[in-house]
Amino acid sequence: MRVLGLDVGDVRIGLALSDPTGLIASAYKTLVRTSKWKDVEKLRALIKEKEIDRVVVGLPKNLDNTIGPQGKKVQKFVNALKHNYPLDIVYVDERLTTVSAERILIDANLSREDRKKVVDQVAATYILQQYLDSYGKESQ
Repeated sequence: MRVLGLDVGDVRIGLALSDPTGLIASAYKTLVRTSKWKDVEKLRALIKEKEIDRVVVGLPKNLDNTIGPQGKKVQKFVNALKHNYPLDIVYVDERLTTVSAERILIDANLSREDRKKVVDQVAATYILQQYLDSYGKESQ
């Protein structure tokens, strides 16, 4: 099972891919946002090319577990991605994933400029690995 992880932001979308066994998440690339429909089409092409079975999307929530404005934007984007296109999509709570990704990159001594280039990929990888770890436990 091949899974795609998404960290959807206003400016960039971080992408991560699982290995074919669905056990290990790896950073893939960062998609710079242009327009909702162009972004959707790029993702659909990637899903087809990589034979993706499931898409895991980080859903930003408030600390009180409610969905705020950014979470609603993500849901709206995902609805556009699903529109007239059959997709198995799972949301994962992404609270503090970007913060965790930023810490990892700081610990790796990356400059602010270099961190900015990959932080979304690392966040997507974190989101995807979190899902893969919990999915593996559920299927045992």
